[in-house]
This record gives sequence, structure tokens and C-alpha cells, in this order.
Amino acid sequence: MARPTSNGKAAPTATPAISVIVVAYQSGPTLARCLAGLAAQTFQDFEILLVDNQSTDGAPQAAAADPRVQLLSPGENLGFAAGNNLAAAVARGRWLALLNPDAYPDPDWLEAWVAAAARHPDVRCFGALQMVADAPGLMDGAGDVMTSAGIPFRGGYRRRLPEALPAGEIFSACGAATLIDRALFLRLGGFDARYFCYCEDVDLGYRLRLAGETTLLEPGARVAHVGSATLGVRSDFALFHGSRNRVWTYLKNTPPLLLWLTAPLHVAVTAGLLLLHLRRGDAGPVIKGIAAAFASDDLASILASRREIQDARKVGSGAILRVMAFDPVAFFGRRMVIRKLKVPRSVGA
Repeated sequence: MARPTSNGKAAPTATPAISVIVVAYQSGPTLARCLAGLAAQTFQDFEILLVDNQSTDGAPQAAAADPRVQLLSPGENLGFAAGNNLAAAVARGRWLALLNPDAYPDPDWLEAWVAAAARHPDVRCFGALQMVADAPGLMDGAGDVMTSAGIPFRGGYRRRLPEALPAGEIFSACGAATLIDRALFLRLGGFDARYFCYCEDVDLGYRLRLAGETTLLEPGARVAHVGSATLGVRSDFALFHGSRNRVWTYLKNTPPLLLWLTAPLHVAVTAGLLLLHLRRGDAGPVIKGIAAAFASDDLASILASRREIQDARKVGSGAILRVMAFDPVAFFGRRMVIRKLKVPRSVGA
């Protein structure tokens, strides 16, 4: 990995409560609005770390004119996963607030998270309520959901926001807007850089769960999210990486008992999804992604990670199953799964 360079600004002496990390790649149309949302925050004790993944649109350099923005330029496109890891390594806040450049935070976004952290001192990861940027009243996501078949999806995607949406436990937080304890993020190794982008947030959320940690949705912390503004929702790139990384997430993290119980179901649902892509005419990158997941060198590396993760896990299959969507095809309805808060403690199968 290339050594990062910064824009040469001296770091303030006071340690901020939060380090906001924005990873930008060709984000010109959205980055300015994202940073304007940060400037308008009611909670102002934060720093901004902007990672430029070798953009050619000049947007990160223009944003760096703001004295609050520290620009990190690694000299190559690290992807979303390694880009966030790079910034987390130099961040100074107790908390990391991960924010996509196409996510526009409400003015009280950070304030709502700070209040939630004060109410729940044992919780060290929080998700935000994401709304569709160009469709008021529609949710872009209320936490990531994992089905009992090991297939993740964004809960509530493009569904109408209910009148009352309670705070509660979710499987994992969407990386477009996540608050996580920096020390915990670093202890778990951050995002898996092998993923590059797509599903790395679910993988991290799964590892948090296996470590006995809880993720809480705080609906008062809101962002308006464009979603795949740079690469497109169904681009070949997105389909390839999403398909490959979904398999890796399942193989790495599923506890042994749950893995044996759900493997036939996972294969069946994956095959069903592949048939849907065949009908749409975009199955090529999906097939390539699944094949890449089982490429010999990569698979050996993933299985080595699995051994490390399972040896270190603090909870068993029951604790993981409790926060899943029991319906193996719940993703068809984009159903939200928000449980009453319960911090798992026991180790099991």
C-alpha cells in the first residue's frame, strides 16, 4: 500500500470526540453537499478526515480548502474498506463516524448519536436511519439485516417510513453512516481490505456480533442517501464484488453449528438469486463473483480468517440467530428486523 500524504495542515491540539471519515472517489456531484451537512451539525466537536481514492474530478482537493478538512491521499484507489482503515489509523477521536460522500446528514445527526451513546454506555456501534435523498418519506435503510440463509440486505429499503420507528438492536450498521468506537474498530482489524467495497460493513458487523458486541439503530440520527452514486446499483463492478463478498462473509463468520444447518439453504437461495439475474440479463458478473469467492488462493485466505474468527468468538449460534431474519427470503420484502436491545454474553455452539 502506498504511504498516504496529507494536505499539510497542522492537527489541532484538542482531541475531538468524533472523527468523521469520508472516502471519496469521483464524488464531485455529492461531496460538497455532504460536507455542507457536516458544517451545519449542532454537535461540533469533531474532525473531518477525507480520503481521496485517486479521484480525477478535483472534488477532494477543492474540499480541502476548508480548514477543518484533513485530506489523505494514498496515491492509489484503496477502495472503501482500506480507505476507511487508513483514516481510522490516524484519527484522533474516541468515536469514528463513517459517512459516504453521497450521504447528507441532518443537522442533529451527530448529536443524536452522542445522546444515544450516553443512554447506552455498553453499546459501541450505532447505525443511522437512511432516507432516500430524492424521495421524501421513503427509507433507504434502517440497518442491515442477515437472513437465516446467510444473505444480507438493507432493511426497509425504499419502504415508507412508519410513524414510529423505535431504536433497537440490528444485525449490523450500513457503512454509509456508522458510528463505532475507534479502539474497537482497530482491535477487530477494521474492514477487511480484501473486499475492496460492498458487504465489508456486514462483515464487520458480523465480527462485532461474534465478539459479543451489539449494534443499535438510532433513528434520530438521519442521513439522506443517494446510494451507489459513483458506481451504480447494478453495475458489473457492484454485482461482482457484492456476490463475491457475500459468499466470503458467510464462510468467514457463520458459527460452525449454524454453518452446517444453513449451508443447504444458503446454496439454494444463492441459486435462486442467480436465476433472477439470468432473467434480468446481468448474471455474468454475478457468476464471476461467486467463482472468484472460491478461487484457490483467496479461499485459502478466507478460511484462514475463519479459523481465527471462530477461535476468538465469544458468542454461539443462538446469539447470532436471535438477531437474524428467520425467514430465509425476507429480502424480497426488504423487511426491517429491529430487536429489543440485549447485549449477548454467553459462549455456545
